[in-house]
Order: sequence, then structure tokens, then C-alpha cells
Amino acid sequence: MAMINGFRSTGDGRTVSLVAHVRDILHEDPTTEVLVGTDSHNRADHTIYITTVVLRFRQNGAQVIYRKDRAERITDLWTRLWGEVERSIAVAEHLSHDGGVHVERIDLDLNSDPRYASHRIYQAAVGYVRAQGYDTRTKPDMVIASWAANALCNGWGRTHETPTGLSPRQG
Repeated sequence: MAMINGFRSTGDGRTVSLVAHVRDILHEDPTTEVLVGTDSHNRADHTIYITTVVLRFRQNGAQVIYRKDRAERITDLWTRLWGEVERSIAVAEHLSHDGGVHVERIDLDLNSDPRYASHRIYQAAVGYVRAQGYDTRTKPDMVIASWAANALCNGWGRTHETPTGLSPRQG
């Protein structure tokens, strides 16, 4: 498994080593849940992917670290959404296999309701994630990790702040 680099802390923007950072948090609080999710948005001539690892503390709160990558613009919805699934699994695999970290689940930004466009890949994506040995959640359930990725894709909050839930136009 290739090393995955480029993760940053939403708290202060510093670069963090994915496995070392997650292990340190788990050492301090072994009850912390590790959640992974990815979201993507098209911008001009490229597609931005944000993959998050949410360290959810059972007592209170969470910490988010994220990785941003850019691809040529992907206009096909299936291909773009499948890219989200692949990125989430790659990060979960890196944490699990290289880091010995238990990933609680992968949150997918897909909807189980057939009225939504993302439903087109729902069965394939959920099946694939489960076949890799991970639990998953999708919309309309609470999908914390993909929500965090979405907030970062949309530029909510300040550059390196935890998303506030307000878009820059609302603030």
C-alpha cells in the first residue's frame, strides 16, 4: 500500500502525518471513532476532491484532518462519485493495513433514495465498501466525514478552521 501524504489539520492548517497523528489521538483516547469520507466539486477546468478523517471523541467533539487533491474536470457523475469511493477506501486501507488503526466506517456522499442522482452508484459503492471489510453510512443518515469534506470543498469557515456551517455569503 502506497503512503498517503498531504493531510492537514483543520484547526491550524499544519501538515500532519496521517497514521502517526491518528495513532497519537487513539493513544490519548482509545474510544475515539475513526471515520473516513470524501466529497468532490467541479471548479472551472478541474475537479477538487477532499478526503477527511474525522476523529470523533465519544465524550464530546471531533477533530478533522483532510487531504485535497485536484484532477482534470470530471463531467461524468458516476466517474466523479466513484473517485470519491476509491479515495475513501485508499485512506481507510492505509490506516488499517499500514497503521493498524480500526476504521469505524466510511461515510459515502450517496443517497439511498432513488430520487437523487447519486443513487445511481449506491448499490455498487456500498457493496464495494462492505466487500473491503468496512461499515458504511449514506444519506439520509448522518454522514459526518463526507459532510466535513463537503464543507471544506465549499470553502465554509476560514481557510484552516473547523467548518462553522456558514457559507462566506452568510457570514
